Amino acid sequence: MTKQRSSASGDTDYVVIMAGGAGRRLWPLSRQNRPKHLLPLFGGKSLMQLCYDRVSGLVEPDQILVLTNRLFVDGIREAIPDLPKDNLIAEPEIRDTAAAIGLAATIVSRENPDAAMAVVTADQLIEPAEDFQTAARDALHFVNDHPQALVTFAIKPTYASTQFGYIKLGPVAQYDGCINPFSPVAAFKEKPNEATALQYVADGGYAWNSGMFVWKAATILNHLRANLPAAIEPLEAIGKAWKGRGRNQALQAWFGKIPKISIDYAVMERAPEVYAIRLDCRWHDLGSFAALAEVIELDGQRNLVIAERRELLDCRDNIVISDRPDHLVACLGAKNMLVVHSDDATLVCPIEEAGRLKELLDRIQKSTGEKYL
Repeated sequence: MTKQRSSASGDTDYVVIMAGGAGRRLWPLSRQNRPKHLLPLFGGKSLMQLCYDRVSGLVEPDQILVLTNRLFVDGIREAIPDLPKDNLIAEPEIRDTAAAIGLAATIVSRENPDAAMAVVTADQLIEPAEDFQTAARDALHFVNDHPQALVTFAIKPTYASTQFGYIKLGPVAQYDGCINPFSPVAAFKEKPNEATALQYVADGGYAWNSGMFVWKAATILNHLRANLPAAIEPLEAIGKAWKGRGRNQALQAWFGKIPKISIDYAVMERAPEVYAIRLDCRWHDLGSFAALAEVIELDGQRNLVIAERRELLDCRDNIVISDRPDHLVACLGAKNMLVVHSDDATLVCPIEEAGRLKELLDRIQKSTGEKYL
């Protein structure tokens, strides 16, 4: 990787924001029709808005695509009104990341056969934005000069997490003209048990798998053609109809026929030229209420409080959240409790029991159906 970087043109670069997940681990704030990335928990802004602001520094609005669940379309339009109407794409059903990325790559390659694309997710907090933009620009330049390469973003572990997949990194190499170093990816590792996670962190040669990527649109489609051939006929049918009146009909008819599999299983674990660029900044995958405590300032008693009307007396180490500005949340003598209030449901439990939320939601679904989900 010593080749001099060419001057990649920004008009060949695109950003794809994956915004389809609902995030049940933040219930009752997040729901089937109100995903966690639309919750205004960060100084009045949502993760969706922060993500859009972050990638807007890379490309123009008409070079940003957002793929989402059909239930979230109105919320995303409200959150990011600058996004062109046709650039918000509602998937008719959930088919995992290989289908979503294949669809995005098909659309991008129709716009520009030589385009590079960065794939990011809407539910991550990345600060400062400038550090992410630097790494993303480096990665885009790299794939424009190495069109067969696939790049993923590697996150330095800050603790032995069992909730993330890991990447085993090869030797670090500096690419001329890029600020951030690259490493070949030696292996992708599944979410480990605690003992294995501790080994990975102690080794120093492993990073968290961020689920963000950069590649040429044509290159990822070629990999899908080789490794997931059943996806090609649906993608080509959608692509042929994309610019015409039959776009929505083709999407409805063909998208559900794409195999349901992640891009990691379908492509990344099999591809020969996979590199990781190290993203050295504050990165959080906010999949739980406890994770919010890592990014939102606590009060003097180590309570995380997001509520306009609240009174806490002799309370410590709690998480208290309300999305109703006219509702008072009052707590007395509470310790290590999670209290989350929404319009039609309230969750109360010890923080250490929050990992059982899926079990609780299954019971709620059996007793009340989909009403509160």
